[in-house]
Amino acid sequence: MLTGDMLRRAAERFPNKPAILWQGTELKYRELDRAANRLANTLIDFGLEKGAKVGILSRNRTEYGTVFFGSARAGTVLVNVSVLYAPEELTYVLDKADVELLFYEDVLAEKVDAVRDHLPKLKQVVRLGEEGNDPLFSSFIAKGSEDYPKVEIDEDDPFCMTYTGGTTGRPKGVLCSHRNRDITAHTVMVEEALDERDVIGIVTPLFHVAALNIMFQPAVLAGATCTFLSQWSVPDFASMVRETKMTAAFMVPTQVSMIMKDPEFDAAPYESWRKLSFAGAPMPDWVQQAMLKQLPKVEMVQIYGQSEMGVLTALRPWYLPEKLGAIGRQAYNVDLALLDSDGNPVGPGEVGEIASRGDNVMLEYYKDPDQTAAFWRNGWALTGDLGVMDEDGFVTLVDRAKDMIISGGENIYPKEIENAIYEHPAVAECAVFGIPDDKWGEVPAAYVSVKPGAEVNEEELVELCARRLARFKRPRLVKFVDSFPKTPIGKIQKNVLRENYWKDREKKI
Repeated sequence: MLTGDMLRRAAERFPNKPAILWQGTELKYRELDRAANRLANTLIDFGLEKGAKVGILSRNRTEYGTVFFGSARAGTVLVNVSVLYAPEELTYVLDKADVELLFYEDVLAEKVDAVRDHLPKLKQVVRLGEEGNDPLFSSFIAKGSEDYPKVEIDEDDPFCMTYTGGTTGRPKGVLCSHRNRDITAHTVMVEEALDERDVIGIVTPLFHVAALNIMFQPAVLAGATCTFLSQWSVPDFASMVRETKMTAAFMVPTQVSMIMKDPEFDAAPYESWRKLSFAGAPMPDWVQQAMLKQLPKVEMVQIYGQSEMGVLTALRPWYLPEKLGAIGRQAYNVDLALLDSDGNPVGPGEVGEIASRGDNVMLEYYKDPDQTAAFWRNGWALTGDLGVMDEDGFVTLVDRAKDMIISGGENIYPKEIENAIYEHPAVAECAVFGIPDDKWGEVPAAYVSVKPGAEVNEEELVELCARRLARFKRPRLVKFVDSFPKTPIGKIQKNVLRENYWKDREKKI
């Protein structure tokens, strides 16, 4: 199935049904279908050839959906760009991706003005929102034909590029085909039980695969209604749920935690909410327990995956509490294995790197042949995550391979220390990483945030870890913080925390 056909079929089935709700506006499926055709034909008339790169720099808003499907129908490749990038990062990404035309939201005009003169490949910029010096989106597509564009597109043609979260090094362009993302859309629709009756909240950024391909795209495939939230806040989310009768949402654990910690929490606005899927970071047990108590009608599905591969595992609610702590078993429609360092599958109970193969896996890291080659081992695509699989096929994450601490020759997985720290009822979030040590090479350090009104000190947490783990695994430093640097989907950026401890060391070396 081609991406453009997902929308076409939904529009044929539900022409008068709302496809996108946003800030009190409504766009029906028939209208979204026609708008996508107008945009596609406008891109073709502009002279963009099949495979040309079209960028979008925007928060969640109705036009994002039009650009997504319109670009796919034109045969161009949509480059989804983080609104969080500084001008230097933005210049790097747009230039590396060969973007020829850029759609940007009016509130981001200052960033675009700072980079446009440094992008010789950029031929046109189009503004979303209020009028400015650049052509407005509505005017740009006004003359485009509403006929389905006549472009020969194959399922294996590239159509979409997202950039990795940037937790380490420069962001990499994950280039995917129609087939790659089609597989993920079907996987999500099955594992998260989405159907045409749902009103699905898109509350994480559409420039990331989690919102765009793991929620919006399968929602359209199912013929559901999507409700977009441009900027996250608990009050705005509660209002959106109440006003749109939202039934389902994908969220990162931080967002769920904020709802549960809201001093003004009231279950009434969330009456329609029935389905929650989450990923991106571990969900602390206390958050899940609070959800079960405060919003018992919401069924939670944990998913695990990556931008490069889509969804790989799912933990459905009926497997709890027996499989609490696991990330689920191999998801519908994908292949999964745990591999040793030689690329051979490991047995149950053995630590291995989580890997996948098949049509769900990306085409390449765009213009990064070395990184692409390193991504594969014996025909399997590597996640960089270490895990253990039990006899029933359920996988438990051990840690990121790159985050492993080697202290005095012993391997230490930060996640097992984090799990111990999370056992303390005062802990809201924590991150463990290695810091330099003259004797042992590196030792564990823990950054911790505490729940409102709760108290805990360093000695208590170190003692807790010493009781649960081998003594050499206890954190040598505990620092209490109010918040953590995070990626757009809620992953704590340990590299940012770690950098301050290692930069002086590297200078000496």
